[in-house]
Amino acid sequence: MQRVLTFLILSALTLFASDAITGEVQKQGLNMSAIVMFFIFVGATLGITYWAAKRTKSAKDFYTAGGGITGFQNGMAIAGDYMSAASFLGISGLVYAKGYDGLIYSIGFLVGWPIILFMIAEPLRNLGKYTFADVASYRLRQGPIRTLAAFGSITTVILYLIAQIVGSGKLIQLLFGLQYEVAVILVGVLMVLYVTFGGMLATTWVQIVKAFLLLAGATFMAIAVMAHYDFSFGKLFATATELKDISIMSPGKLVSDPISAISLAVALMFGTAGLPHILMRFFTVSDAKEARKSVFYATGFIGYFYILTFIIGFGAIVMVFKNPQYLDMAKQAIDGGSPILGGNDMAAIHLAHAVGGDFFLGFISAVAFATILAVVSGLTLAGASAISHDLYASVWKKGQVDGLKEMQVSKIATVGLGIVAIIMGIAFEKQNIAFVVGLAFAIAASANFPILFLSMYWRKLTTRGAVIGGAIGLATAVILVILGPTVWVDLLKNAAPIFPYKYPALFSVIAAFVGIYIFSVTDNSESAKVEREAFEAQFIRSQTGIGAEGASEH
Repeated sequence: MQRVLTFLILSALTLFASDAITGEVQKQGLNMSAIVMFFIFVGATLGITYWAAKRTKSAKDFYTAGGGITGFQNGMAIAGDYMSAASFLGISGLVYAKGYDGLIYSIGFLVGWPIILFMIAEPLRNLGKYTFADVASYRLRQGPIRTLAAFGSITTVILYLIAQIVGSGKLIQLLFGLQYEVAVILVGVLMVLYVTFGGMLATTWVQIVKAFLLLAGATFMAIAVMAHYDFSFGKLFATATELKDISIMSPGKLVSDPISAISLAVALMFGTAGLPHILMRFFTVSDAKEARKSVFYATGFIGYFYILTFIIGFGAIVMVFKNPQYLDMAKQAIDGGSPILGGNDMAAIHLAHAVGGDFFLGFISAVAFATILAVVSGLTLAGASAISHDLYASVWKKGQVDGLKEMQVSKIATVGLGIVAIIMGIAFEKQNIAFVVGLAFAIAASANFPILFLSMYWRKLTTRGAVIGGAIGLATAVILVILGPTVWVDLLKNAAPIFPYKYPALFSVIAAFVGIYIFSVTDNSESAKVEREAFEAQFIRSQTGIGAEGASEH
């Protein structure tokens, strides 16, 4: 293990150094602070991976870190999983570009957590073992339910991975002078290393370290911005409206009609409660009480973070928007206005330089890269778990497989997902990937959440209803995104969309719930009767924890 890590570190260093010399350095220059901090972070996290690898000896260790993570640690790790590059760079960029409307995303991402806290976390921990499909298939037929759940999980994971990988490639290309393809391969290799050797334990601690650094950096940026305006939000907003327009303080620039607003909110709210890499984290704690604590801490960290992104976005307006140092002069001449280098998503990066100079820019750049790296590791582990635990061990082998063999399959799946992520990241380099993140949340909200939620709380749910309804939700989400403005017009260059709304979740989630209801209540088979009769025992265990692994008997 040590030799493998040493070889890969040296290879990455050689690749990085050689490409920095022969690549696009002359065009963009190198930020040495960012490069030094980048290597410090990579070295530290590979050290964590080496430490975790020596402690990962069983399937339980690999999937759930042995169930030994505390509520506070898991809350920080969940926050790390959720505070992705899309959150840090994307939302602050949205606030910079759209003003008040950027809050829609912040609030939408946040309001899913009360659902998880009050309705999902404890029953999930009491009923499941490694993945949320354990819960969905608890009293239903294993084969069809696990297959659908695994398909929904893998689809969500791959879509999310594409967005993160492309973001990392663009970030490193802009800041370090590396070629895009090399940057994507580097992220993919590190991601596979963390998961393959360290499993959930390494992934958890990488998330904790990254979350702490991101919160510290964002806090400094927000304080620095507010200090310029005597810690007065009135002065900050007044300056921003003078530089742009008073309309940035009003809604309607991002989502212009009620249907789109509601649909976006549904996707963000229910999608959060259906993300496989988030749900998987509740199996890393010892019992349901610690799972509840995890959500409490995570919600606090995430809520605080989103407040900071709003300040950072407005800070970028007042300190970056018309500063020639950060503008793309060529695009400004063509497009008018004040386009900034790297696009709106780089607003937070430029603000870091404005408030802290080259050193702090280097720190934030390295933290942004660490953010992407940590999130893709969590996603990859969730996808590999769906393949090895749900499909291989439970469906194909019907539970007749030892833990070490299952763990071996998961590691092979990790390498496969890493290769897919690299290929897709390179293929999507020139594409608008905004729809990919939206589609990932729509699928999580439409296929994963309804099945998980109803399996825990609705007695009449049957296998037939769950499979058909879940498949309807999944298909509706995918088809409506393809027929909507983002893909049909922006990507495929058609004149007008067939489906008029960008966000399909309102329709696909309703379709899923209606489909599940109709095909469950009309199911009068013998197996359906058995499944309904088993609900009471499942519900008691989900609420009390009696019989759950790690729970005390009452």
